[in-house]
Amino acid sequence: MAPTAAPAQTDRDLASIAEARSLARRAKEAQLVLAELTQSQVDAIVDAMAAAVTPEAEAIARLAVEETGYGVVADKVQKNLFGSEQVHAFIRPMKTVGVINRLEDRKVVEIAEPFGVVAAIVPSTNPTSTAIYKILIAIKARCAIVLSPHPSATRCITRTAEIMASAARGAGLPDGGIGWMATVTLEGTSELMKQREVSVILATGGMGLVRAAYSAGKPAYGVGPGNAPCYIESSADLGKAVSDIVEGKCFDNGVLCSSPNSVVVDEAVHAEVRRGFQEAGAYFLSAAENDALAKALVSPQRLPNPALVGKSAPYIAEKVGLRVPVGTRALIAELAGVGRDYPLSIEKLCPVLSYYVVRDWREGCERCKQILRYGGMGHTMSIHSRNESIILEFGLHKPAYRICVNTSTTHGSIGLTTGLDPAMTLGCGGFGGNITSDNISPRHLLNIKRLAYEVRPVPRSAGGRLGATAADASPGRGTLPLPKAPVKASPEPISAEALTRRIDTFLAAKGIGRSTPAPPPSSVPPTPPPLAAASPAADKPESFVCEDDVRQAVRLGRKVLVGERTIITPAARDAGEAAKVFTWVAGPR
Repeated sequence: MAPTAAPAQTDRDLASIAEARSLARRAKEAQLVLAELTQSQVDAIVDAMAAAVTPEAEAIARLAVEETGYGVVADKVQKNLFGSEQVHAFIRPMKTVGVINRLEDRKVVEIAEPFGVVAAIVPSTNPTSTAIYKILIAIKARCAIVLSPHPSATRCITRTAEIMASAARGAGLPDGGIGWMATVTLEGTSELMKQREVSVILATGGMGLVRAAYSAGKPAYGVGPGNAPCYIESSADLGKAVSDIVEGKCFDNGVLCSSPNSVVVDEAVHAEVRRGFQEAGAYFLSAAENDALAKALVSPQRLPNPALVGKSAPYIAEKVGLRVPVGTRALIAELAGVGRDYPLSIEKLCPVLSYYVVRDWREGCERCKQILRYGGMGHTMSIHSRNESIILEFGLHKPAYRICVNTSTTHGSIGLTTGLDPAMTLGCGGFGGNITSDNISPRHLLNIKRLAYEVRPVPRSAGGRLGATAADASPGRGTLPLPKAPVKASPEPISAEALTRRIDTFLAAKGIGRSTPAPPPSSVPPTPPPLAAASPAADKPESFVCEDDVRQAVRLGRKVLVGERTIITPAARDAGEAAKVFTWVAGPR
């Protein structure tokens, strides 16, 4: 009887779990050092990583296509360079260390604090570009990072991480600051996300993985599906609108989550738009061809078939048994509705578009809402129009947080053709069940401490009652301005000799005399004992230890004495044990 595969898979799961724990511990140790780097040190590391991976953009793009079978090499090169050049240029001037802002009018000083160790989940559709981007923003925020590659993209993601980690170590990044899993299983990835050393999760992938990230008990930035509709209003530059949609849909064979998925066009310009798509290389399917494609492309779970994801239109047509003209770039299915009865209305992740004709912008508005509700809530859409009033109406009423105007959703959403923050992780906000609607940047991996100075005194009544205002003292007259504090005259200074005589006189009047004469006054204060001098308390444990105490000990290369009665915060305990700075001694302090 042949042995089953279960034991082998169990061994892989156990190895993956052990690796996740080890990488998380190493990252936590590195985090203690990384958090103490200066802005110039951090910037030098980030610069070195970007410079090292840029020349490798084509090599790792080829490796990604070979390994995953998804996308187009030239387009993946462009995405890699987007990460190593445009994202790098955007984050380069950011302040992420120490005082990052002063609000003079409010007397508030803002200080950056790194979030902590990042668990980064990297997808197979955009593996190398996402790895570049996540490593850059994490290290810029002084956060150690551990990557969990998609199992079908392990080699290309690992190669990308190796290039960047080598350059980073040469520029001063501590060992363990960038880690990646080599044995990847679902159990190992789940273990990584749940590790106590991990502080935040950056999850890019399918809905199951994103839900797992949100259920790991840690703060998480997850990204939902796209299913972006593209509305063409009758006043639009029709030629540019068609070109933007086709280019966006065909870019890297449609694997970006913000890639166009549906065209919604006004009836008044439908005929001209249809001709434009045909001239641009799009093929309109018949009803029978629609059904054949839907059966092959869409699973019963309403997910795209992985065998067709990221493939070209001719490849898909051949696999489905369709005959399309030479030079076909995209397949278009005309649909009458959205939902389970219309399988091709889902996010397709390949050069296939659904197509809807509407009476006017109001009907177009409703159709776009339906499409977004069927798998794209909060993500991205586009409107092509010259009518600013209609553009604003779409901005006000659509459940999408990136509404690209007269540009491709693929390129506009990530900030390549728009002024949005350059990013490969796009939050879907409350509509999509995400914590933010932003394009994720180093700012999302920072916590901000604030020094807040008093700018107004506590209100008091004439009787001194705390919290009372002038209106309490004068009913019916409203709130009066706070009275100015009286200016008190500064007392005349008194010499040490005069002060001593006054004290002696006071004691004598009470019948109390000195047992020993007071030492003569001196203008020179006594010299304190040197810090290095031994004292009876030197070997006694601290009464309280916080994470800042551990950081200072690591920076100064000293130990922290702790005992049975020492109160240690959970964060300090984790950090201290990881850095091995605790020395246990007997006796209370």
